[in-house]
Amino acid sequence: MHRTGTCISVIIPTRNRAKFVTKALDSVLMQTFHDYEIIVIDDGSSDNTRDVMQPYLNRINYIYHNNQGVSVARNTGIRIAKGEWIAFLDDDDEWLPDYLSFQMTRALQNP
Repeated sequence: MHRTGTCISVIIPTRNRAKFVTKALDSVLMQTFHDYEIIVIDDGSSDNTRDVMQPYLNRINYIYHNNQGVSVARNTGIRIAKGEWIAFLDDDDEWLPDYLSFQMTRALQNP
């Protein structure tokens, strides 16, 4: 597999979903494919989202900005992404452990 730097930038926009976003993050961290970066864009949360992000800060890129909507949050993530590929994960969703591996295998088989 091609590995020149980060391969996939996983972008997770969130707003006031502290009770869900950690499950989304954990599902990325449990991937069998490890060539990724995680970017969480907090779109102006007023709950304790910032607090629940603290244990993850050494493994993710966490950005807080005033509420501008999910599209702006996604675009912010794209702008700072370093990966060759972009993957979006909703803050209330989870991936199975082989999700990124399966996606990259498919992408490389069908350029």
